[in-house]
Amino acid sequence: MTVTRGGPLPSQPYDVTVVGAGVVGCAIARELARHASLRTALVESADDVGEGTSKANTAIMHTGFDAVPGSLESRLVRDGQRRLVAYAAEAGIPVEPVGALLVAWDEAWDEEQRAALPALAAKAGRNGHHRTRIIGAAELYAREPHLGPGALGALDVPGESIVCPWTTTLAYATQAVRAGVDLHLRCRVEAVRPGHELVTDRGVLRTRYLVNAAGLHADTLDRHLGRHDFTVTPRRGQLIVFDAFARGLVRHILLPVPTELGKGVLVSPTVHGKVLLGPTAEDLRPGDRTATGSTAEGLAYLRAQGRRILPALLDEEVTAVYAGLRAATEEDDYRIAGHAARRYVTVGGIRSTGLTASMAIAAHVVELLADAGLKTGAPGELPQVRMPNVGEALPRPYARADLIAADPAYGEIVCACERVTRGEIRDAAAGTIPPASLEGLRRRTRARAGRCQGSLCGAAVRALFEEARR
Repeated sequence: MTVTRGGPLPSQPYDVTVVGAGVVGCAIARELARHASLRTALVESADDVGEGTSKANTAIMHTGFDAVPGSLESRLVRDGQRRLVAYAAEAGIPVEPVGALLVAWDEAWDEEQRAALPALAAKAGRNGHHRTRIIGAAELYAREPHLGPGALGALDVPGESIVCPWTTTLAYATQAVRAGVDLHLRCRVEAVRPGHELVTDRGVLRTRYLVNAAGLHADTLDRHLGRHDFTVTPRRGQLIVFDAFARGLVRHILLPVPTELGKGVLVSPTVHGKVLLGPTAEDLRPGDRTATGSTAEGLAYLRAQGRRILPALLDEEVTAVYAGLRAATEEDDYRIAGHAARRYVTVGGIRSTGLTASMAIAAHVVELLADAGLKTGAPGELPQVRMPNVGEALPRPYARADLIAADPAYGEIVCACERVTRGEIRDAAAGTIPPASLEGLRRRTRARAGRCQGSLCGAAVRALFEEARR
């Protein structure tokens, strides 16, 4: 069980190396870990898992009702949702099946939306999702009384859920590491020599088979392997997080009619008890792969959309704003392909549905590796993991008398906004993949993620974190 953030890399070759420890890369490493005969590495340039696109999304578990029928994405999202629902229950990942309403507005908003709902319902049927139905304005407003004026009706999409993306990625990686996968963080791949010698900023890593799950940099790694199959265009999505007092304003995920750039601006509750507004969809230049700053124009656009969708939301306090980058490509589908002669699998163009599809993508990738000649042997059982609960649907440590009786540290609140305890900070710092920073601690515990953003608890949280790491 190895997690490294520096130092030399092992000289012994790996059987398989996965580049990129986002939610998809971690899912692939976990799936490979089922095969005990394989020596597997997971390589990531950042200092933690889930540091890229995976940490900054809308945290929705999709049904795939609006995917392109017959596409690889459509198939893998359906399969992935089934797998992830079961896994989340087993591993303690927060999930809430709130359902979604895809709302059509009157002509003052977009007159073309009048005909959109029947077409989307038919598309959902072609994707095997037969429980959608069109509801009228009266039922819509009964179910979402704070909705803005002018809604004509909606497509009711049961099965859409909200999920914790941070816990999902960490659960995959934790299980992989406990099963024997070597996780090399702060390890940037800079070139690939013949024979799958990965030249990194920590030395050379050799591997027999290679999986490219590098997200925004998947096309760059592809070119190192002599392929030019696609180009990643960073698509920035800015979001606004509203405080927990806004949570009572919305009961479902409120979706707009999608466009060619994506699903559009939505309003959604989160498993952490807040409300999201966003994202924008801004195509950036190919070189702008770290442009995750928010802009005045983007936030103004979101506020205008939010005022139309859920007017009362704009009266609530904003907890945070953030932006993530999605790896858009030339095609409206995943770019997953096996290259048997090169003993290489590309996993590119993973869109916003990648979180939902992650486990199915992983199973598909292992099949492609087997097709390329990898001898996997029979899969075995993985060590069980049970992640700390950071969601609001179930009692958290501060509210559990049994935990506090056994260990008073779970009754000592350090972050008052998010009700995070000293015991949780201690446990995170001692975890299989401990956080390397306060941001990593935030994703594991919610410390400093509340309305004060650490202005009140920051010093205490930092002191406890540093003490626990000694």
